[in-house]
Amino acid sequence: MNMASLAWLARHELRLTWREWMALMTGGKRSRLAGWIIGGLSIYGFITLIAWFAIKPWIDAGAIIDKQTLLVISGMGLLFWAVTLSQALEAVTRVYYTRSDLDLILSSPTPSTRIFVIRAGAVLLSTFALGALLISPLILSLVLQAGWRWLSAYLLLAALAALSVAIAMSTTRLLFHLAGPKRTRLLAQIVAGIVGAGFVIGIQAAAILSHEGFSRFAFFQSSDILEAAPDEANLLWLPARAAMGDMGAAFLILAIALAVFALIVGLIAPSYGRLATAAAGLNHVRAQRRPARQAFRSMSQRQALRRKEWKLLQRDPWLLSQTLMQLLYLVPPALLLWVNYGAGEGAFIVVVPVLVMAAGQLAGGLAWLAISGEDAHDLVATAPIPPATILRAKVEAVLAIIALALAPVLVLLLFASWSMALITAICAGLAASSATAIQLWFRVVAKRSMFRRRQTASRAATLSEAFSSILWAGTGALWAAGSPLAILPAALALGVLGFARLVAPRPV
Repeated sequence: MNMASLAWLARHELRLTWREWMALMTGGKRSRLAGWIIGGLSIYGFITLIAWFAIKPWIDAGAIIDKQTLLVISGMGLLFWAVTLSQALEAVTRVYYTRSDLDLILSSPTPSTRIFVIRAGAVLLSTFALGALLISPLILSLVLQAGWRWLSAYLLLAALAALSVAIAMSTTRLLFHLAGPKRTRLLAQIVAGIVGAGFVIGIQAAAILSHEGFSRFAFFQSSDILEAAPDEANLLWLPARAAMGDMGAAFLILAIALAVFALIVGLIAPSYGRLATAAAGLNHVRAQRRPARQAFRSMSQRQALRRKEWKLLQRDPWLLSQTLMQLLYLVPPALLLWVNYGAGEGAFIVVVPVLVMAAGQLAGGLAWLAISGEDAHDLVATAPIPPATILRAKVEAVLAIIALALAPVLVLLLFASWSMALITAICAGLAASSATAIQLWFRVVAKRSMFRRRQTASRAATLSEAFSSILWAGTGALWAAGSPLAILPAALALGVLGFARLVAPRPV
């Protein structure tokens, strides 16, 4: 295979990545592209302005690099790397499972090892590009105020992206070996969710246990951690120095990361064709039915519909990983309740809105899957059941899952303060019901595979759901604080629901 063919394949991968990103942003409608460009540039400029004034006092003071600064930068880097690694795990999984051109590519005279090398490089480039876009406002402000040497942060970011993709490929390959192609997708998504949220939650838990507050950065600013940290000359701070203008350290880390990436790609590439074929074959092999362990039971129509929804949600590996991430975010508030048990009601002002927000966001995703992401729309529509009964059962199935997820924390709240448990239950129920109602009003016919792109279906639905959850969370916080102003965000939340109902498309 000559270099021209490799270049063509690389362009093909980058073109597919670009099209997927454009579809995710615009929902396949070119008319939205101009709005995204104008809105994106406006938000980018605003964030850059905030970054400019945030770092200006530090630059004017001489940009002192002491142990405290190195510790905070290292902590922020670890948090960012955890998110990058989670995204890389998801991207590598899609290389094996969600590429419809696999049969065509593998049947060509192109060696599968080279295909894997190109696709690994495309994942690396996309991972780096996303991270570079996120940190560019800060780096741009530093470069304009303190000089070009701060561009070394991009070299460190490339190194983190290379290490993330290498770890993701190794993890996926290990899961193929231990669990087989049938379970690897589910396990990989669960690992991605744990990695993406686990480190952030761990830092918050450490800060709570050390009585440093709920902030994830308070842990890195504590005096105990500062005293235990090594001195400024230690090699442990090499990544932090690379992020802060040390070009030599940045090039060294990048060289090591690229070497590790090349080694992992070389070891895994020979097995790509076999594993990708096995993963793709899962879509064409009919699963063998196993006899049910439970005898058939008579149940009502709504009971059968609710059970159907729960089974479909249970079988969705992408949904399980997203749900797991949101459930993991309930750990810090539960831990904060446990640590501050009996210490007053100050902690509830933080805990209540977090739980309400989580309930609203989780309900929105589940409601979309149950209402819009029904893969058998025609089959369900032809059933001898009134459409209202079907929708009612779907809503009940979603709200039952929310109640089950929040039940352990609500029980803990009940032992701490029955009034706070009641406030949380009411506001969480309102947030979940609002998100479900919005998804019901803006329901569309879509496939479950479009779950990641569901926000592009209707901007009005997305914004209404987000504002509704935020306002109900604010209501819970003010109510927990005993403020009569809680009526204001509650009224605004009802106004958002009224606006959503007004602009929602009418059923034909």
